[in-house]
Amino acid sequence: MSKYYNIVPKDIDANLEFRREVIKAGSSDKKTAEELWIMCSRDPLFYINSFVWTYDPRVKPIPAIPFITYDFQDEAILAIDDALGSHDLFMEKSRDMGASWLCMFAFEYRFHFRDLQSFLCVSRKEDLVDKTEDPDCLFWKIDFILKNQPGWLRPNVNRTRLHMYNKDNGSTIDGSSTTGDVGRGGRRTGILLDEFASVDDGHAVLRATRDTTNCRLFNSTPKGTGNAFYEVKQTEIIKLRMHWSQHPVKSRGLYRFSGELERLDDFSGTVRVGGKEYSYPDDYPFVADGKLRSPWYDEQLRRAAHTMEIAQELDIDYLGSDYQFFDQDVLDKIQRSYVREPYLRGDIDFDRQAGTVNGFIERKNGPLLLWANVDAAGNLPADRDYVLGCDISAGTGASNSCVSIGDRKTNEKIGELTAARLKPHEFARKCVAIAKWLTGSSGTARMVWEANGPGREFGDMVLELGYRNIFYRENERSLSKKVSDVPGWWATKETKLTLLGNFRKALAEDLFIQRSYHSVAEAREYIFTASGAVEHARSVNTIDPSGARDNHGDRVIADALCNRLLLDKHVKPEPEPEPMINTLAGRRLKIKRERQQKVYW
Repeated sequence: MSKYYNIVPKDIDANLEFRREVIKAGSSDKKTAEELWIMCSRDPLFYINSFVWTYDPRVKPIPAIPFITYDFQDEAILAIDDALGSHDLFMEKSRDMGASWLCMFAFEYRFHFRDLQSFLCVSRKEDLVDKTEDPDCLFWKIDFILKNQPGWLRPNVNRTRLHMYNKDNGSTIDGSSTTGDVGRGGRRTGILLDEFASVDDGHAVLRATRDTTNCRLFNSTPKGTGNAFYEVKQTEIIKLRMHWSQHPVKSRGLYRFSGELERLDDFSGTVRVGGKEYSYPDDYPFVADGKLRSPWYDEQLRRAAHTMEIAQELDIDYLGSDYQFFDQDVLDKIQRSYVREPYLRGDIDFDRQAGTVNGFIERKNGPLLLWANVDAAGNLPADRDYVLGCDISAGTGASNSCVSIGDRKTNEKIGELTAARLKPHEFARKCVAIAKWLTGSSGTARMVWEANGPGREFGDMVLELGYRNIFYRENERSLSKKVSDVPGWWATKETKLTLLGNFRKALAEDLFIQRSYHSVAEAREYIFTASGAVEHARSVNTIDPSGARDNHGDRVIADALCNRLLLDKHVKPEPEPEPMINTLAGRRLKIKRERQQKVYW
């Protein structure tokens, strides 16, 4: 691909001199101009480093600067050009790596030197695509590239709002905002979906653009996990990662301090980035957190109002770029200390009509995971006090129904079952069978489920089957926690926050021993939403799958309900205060006690 790039000097003074010479040569001789045009058409890296300028308002005194690419940008340009017309490309990046400029350069290069190309630039707002005299919009970048080229190289372009047409070769570039129908009905060589993590209706955009082009450039910094950008990352799409540590200036003095200091770059002194100087003295206060760092990075962290900014803008950290509900350090400790592969995997064998339970059957791909051993008859130890927490789905495959099994003797999660295709009443039959199996036909294992939505149908079947060792609705705001005759746990914004808050505390204090890898993974994706509620990020904004391939935090709710029953033994109700002696109730209590003390013959 790069046929002539090696002749271009990269030192800025030498590069400027080289640019002057080639522009002068092309301007003075038509044959030379034609040869330079051909060289540019064959080598995008030669073209950009010889004739393209970029803009950075932080640079003094002149913000217009020659675009002299770094090595990581060379790789990105070639990867983008290879993708155009061929395949989708996922571009995750740290902030200020020039990614948007690279995408627009790639479009302008094909628009400039290839016949009948068609491109679409998409951003969350139309003004971010094309707005008169706004350097932040995408079309302005192409205008700037073309404006700063010699006349003999510049194509003959018809320019209107949100549209460019190259009269010389018939290529076009159009712009649009991210509506649900963007690109639908047309055909494109490539579509740029810029800062795609910030697009509200991202999944509709995915559906609309899939058949429009073979190449979609998904370009963005992370913004948590509850968006289409993160969903795309989970696929087998080709990925391009541009991390700040690849930037040769920002990474000056690069180090990692974990146990012992690793100096990954021997730079010392002062470096200037974006108009600001960053120093690296001999007594530099290295930060021992095991992350890649540099003086520039450490300064950004000091300037940030919240670590989430750094996770989002620099670290390419999808979890850290959300306001996480569960403490990630606690989850890391749980994963190191408690999470393990299940001892057994299988299913419960039971008679659906009679309700009799035959026991546990080991099966390679069974839905029931156990972190406990069974005896020869396929039963768990009978001297335990087991509890079940159940989260119910509609059974359509869009999410899982889950049951979490806890042992009150050890505060340990000893079992987990997930089912995507069982209707609520059938899942209820299975849960009752599990409850009976845990402690015999008497069914002493206590059960709780989320009663909202599909939980109503589940609860009706539990009662129809005659199972009564169940959780009844409590007044969560009352000190006495008065129990009603309404079965199941009912979710509201407040009760869900209380339930998950207690579960978070139990995890931190080792009052709930978590064994499941998948449960920990789901907990990592629970976030505070803008309204202050707590939700699983991928349930807030997700593709509707044909099966439960993607989790929606179902295991965590089942675990939290299981923990609700485990906590019962730790919660001691406060005794009711005795009435004062000078009240009617106090005098009645005194008479009652005196009568009880009398001895009757």
